Formats: sequence, C-alpha cells, structure tokens
Amino acid sequence: MSMCQLMIMTYYNTMFFEQVKHICIRKDLAKPMKANAYNAELQDILQGDQVHHNLSVADLAATSLARHEGIQTSTGALRVTTGKYTGRSPKDKFIVDESAVHEHIAWGPVNQPISREEFDRLYHKTMEYLQNRELFVFDGFAGSDEEYRLPIRVVNEYAWHNLFVHQLFVRPTNDELKDHQPEFTVIAVPGLQADPQTDGTRSETFIVVSFEKRVVLIGGTQYAGEMKKSIFSVLNYLLPFKGVFPMHCSANVGEQGDVALFFGLSGTGKTTLSADPNRRLIGDDEHGWSDHGVFNFEGGCYAKCIGLSEEKEPQIWNAIQFGTVLENVVVDPETKIADYEDGLLTENTRAAYPIDYIPGAVIPGVAGHPEVIVFLTADAFGVLPPISKLTKEQAMYHFLSGYTSKLAGTERGVTEPEATFSTCFGAPFLPLRPSVYAKMLGEKIDRYQARVYLVNTGWSGGPYGLGKRMNLPYTRSMVTAAINGTIEEASFAADPIFGLWVPNQIEGVPSDVLNPRHTWQDKQAYDAKARDLAARFVKNFEKFTDVADDIRNAGPKA
Repeated sequence: MSMCQLMIMTYYNTMFFEQVKHICIRKDLAKPMKANAYNAELQDILQGDQVHHNLSVADLAATSLARHEGIQTSTGALRVTTGKYTGRSPKDKFIVDESAVHEHIAWGPVNQPISREEFDRLYHKTMEYLQNRELFVFDGFAGSDEEYRLPIRVVNEYAWHNLFVHQLFVRPTNDELKDHQPEFTVIAVPGLQADPQTDGTRSETFIVVSFEKRVVLIGGTQYAGEMKKSIFSVLNYLLPFKGVFPMHCSANVGEQGDVALFFGLSGTGKTTLSADPNRRLIGDDEHGWSDHGVFNFEGGCYAKCIGLSEEKEPQIWNAIQFGTVLENVVVDPETKIADYEDGLLTENTRAAYPIDYIPGAVIPGVAGHPEVIVFLTADAFGVLPPISKLTKEQAMYHFLSGYTSKLAGTERGVTEPEATFSTCFGAPFLPLRPSVYAKMLGEKIDRYQARVYLVNTGWSGGPYGLGKRMNLPYTRSMVTAAINGTIEEASFAADPIFGLWVPNQIEGVPSDVLNPRHTWQDKQAYDAKARDLAARFVKNFEKFTDVADDIRNAGPKA
C-alpha cells in the first residue's frame, strides 16, 4: 500500500481527509506521463516519415489548401466545413472511470463514465487507424501563467485542425519547444468512427478523457471545438487541486489595471463584450483565478460570427485574416467573400484566430484580480432585466443556477434557443461537483471585494419568437457603466419576482428598457412568463441540497 493510500484510509472520515486526498491526487496528476504501453505506442507512430511536427501557420494553411480541406477567402482566412457536426456533441463525451479520479468526478449525464476496458479498445483502435497516415502534431501549453500551465500535445488527422489548435492554444517559444514534455495528449481522428456495441459509446462519435493515461481521444466528428473544450475540461479538474479557480469566462483590463470578467455559455456575448476597443483583451473564453490574479488558458479566440459586422464588432471583423480558421461560414464561390448573415450550414459559425490579432491584447494573458464580474445570460423568456446588481448571496445563487438559453447550433440537435440551467455557466465542462467551484467563487468575491452584475443579452419585449434580441449598443453602455462604476450613481429597486437590484438610469440606455415589464405590450403575459421562469429557478435549485439558506433565499420567488 502506498503512503498516499495509507493517509487517505487513516483520515477517511475527517475534514483533514479532504485536504490529504487532494494533496495526494494532486501530486500524482502533476507528474508528466511515464513511459508505458500507451505513449510508447504513440511515440513510435509519431516518428514516421509522414508526421509533421509544429509546422508554421503558412505551412499548415498551404497544406490544408493542397489537401482540399478548405478554401481561402477574400481576406486570406481559411474557410472549412465540418459536415454533420457543426457544434459540440455533449452526449458523446465520456470520462474513463479510474481509481485516481472516481470519487472526485460528478458522475451523471454530463460526466458519463466509460470503463477502462472500453477505453483500451478505443485507444488501440485509434493507434491502428493512425498507422501510416499523414499526421500533424502541435506542442504547446494550456495556460498563460507559467506556474500553472499544462504542457499539451495535439495529434491531428487534418492539417486545418492542427492550424486551429496552433492558433487557439498557447504557442511555445523555440527554447520552450526544445524541452517540451507533454503532460496531456489530444488525439483527434474525425475519420475514425466508434462502434457503440463494442466500444461503449452512444454513437459513432466519441470524446473520451482518461486522467490516468492523460489522453483525450476524439473521433467521428470534424468540429474543432471539441479539442478546445476537452482541454478546458481537463483544466477544470486539475486546477482546483492547485488552489486555482477555473472559469468559463472572458476577461479584459482597463488602463488603470482594472480587470473585468464575463461569465456565460456560448453565444451569450463573452467574446463580443470583452473585445472592447477601450480596454485590453486578456482572453475570450477560459481563465483561471489564482492568488496572483487571472490568466488566460488559451492563446487565441474562438468567436461566433453569425451576423458579424464591421460596424458592431470591428476587432473581430479585422481579426479574420490570413491564419484565421473560419468554420461553416457561407462564402461566395466567385468572389470568395464571406457572408456572415447566412446561417445555411449552421447558426454556430466560428472564427478561430490568435489573440494577437486583437490590437492591444494582453500577452502573455496574465493580469490582476477582478474588480467587476458580469454574468451573461441569453434569456429566451424575455423577462430578466437587461442589467441588475447582485449581492454576494445572489451571485452565488445565479452562479450555481447558470440560467441561459442554448443557442442554435452550439450543440448537436439544438435548432432554436432553449431555456436551460448550466451550473456555474459551464456545466458541460465541469468534472467536479458544483459546490467545489461555487465555494471558490464565493471566497474570491469575499477576498477581493468584486462587484457582480447579471446582464441579459437575450430577448426583450417578449419571449423568443415575439420579442427582439437585446440591442447590442445598449448592452455595451450597460456593461461600460458597470465596469467604470457610474452605474452605482443610479437608484436601485428590487424586482418583485426575481429580487434583482435594477438601476433606474444608465447613460445611453432608454429608462424603459431597464425595466423588462415596460417593454412588453401585454403586461399580464409578462407577469405569467416571469412567474413561469421563477418557478423553474426554484425547481432547478432543489438539486443543491448542501447550500446555505441565505444563498437559497437569494433566488426568485415562485
């Protein structure tokens, strides 16, 4: 019996057990992967003549075009299509049920278990598939803070996938590349399909994470976002054991060093609102919050570009240039001009580009502690205020609730906005129990006295289908007021149903817009829809059985 196991058994029913257990697991998982049958077999394959290691952007783009994986647009970007899957496939994602992680994982519909034996079969099937194929390898990091970054390797069947990860993850210097030792490896083989009857999967698609083997297997889907989100899930498991709060949020910083965070699911506005020409972008999607401050997990941005215009989002518009990967955007076959209004292939059109394509971006993506936290929700009911101030207890409640709407195309099968609750604004990517992340957020708010606001970027004047999507310039004005503090000059009144503190005025925003009931012609219909949503909040929160009463009572009143 190892010393680590003995310590765990000795303190099993004590508070100290939690600390000891975390320390033991942390030490084990912090070590680079040892040579074994898994990485030895892969290493042999990667020595082949057809394997390309760490190609430049120009070489990857040229190779993608030569292999007919995509076309070049009028701005120089590489446009690709992803076939059947134009968004993530969360029901096809699995975690290997291994002894080192079993008791920590929040098993369920999000974190589905798969056995070691099933993983072994998939892994060896993947190795056989890789034999004698042209492959592309990227070595880099996940995490801009050198103290907490994770060395990774990504092995791709497609050149454009390798260009994608090259632009999205943290790129190493030449000196760092010489000594690079990956601690997690992603193998993405879209051409390999699983057999549900023998492989233990739900369909031909599989996204499987093994924390003991430090491997992610992805097959049966061309959607590149699976690679990015798989590593995010890995960090969401590893970093809390190191005292780092992992967050599904974007972040920017002002001239005075004031940091703002924007939490929210895909399509709620994280990328758009954080790309502020008056502030410097730290990152657009994934960050950690340590005792030193916040840091970007990535080295690039993955912006939704349906409806993109130069007028509304100039930074993103100008970032779509040579080296950028455009996913599923309709392009004129003659002029090669992208049509961002056309959602023929999917509403989930995307642009992947390095963060240095955004003028003034913070590189490396490291900054201080946040002064303002913004929770973004796309309310399909159209009843939440466009902005409201939260007490600490309300912040904890809404963080755990994670109410928003899944927007069309962001997940397989989602064709129109669906009201949903995504715990911690990132349930699909959180392997640990929600209380772990919620506790970390509460401690950070207390320690650094961050102000928290809830911003509705969804519908106003009615629900989806009747109302209109919130006016982006209004939302920008509200977020600006929250960040610079001028919102605090307003008078606040509590919403009678949701209890949220709503300001009566914000410069640049009509006062009627601030009160959602005023935007509805049928006030009784608003009241009914608001009570409906409040009841859903209450019902959803019943699953959190270990939450203090002051947090539970901070929610809506059904």
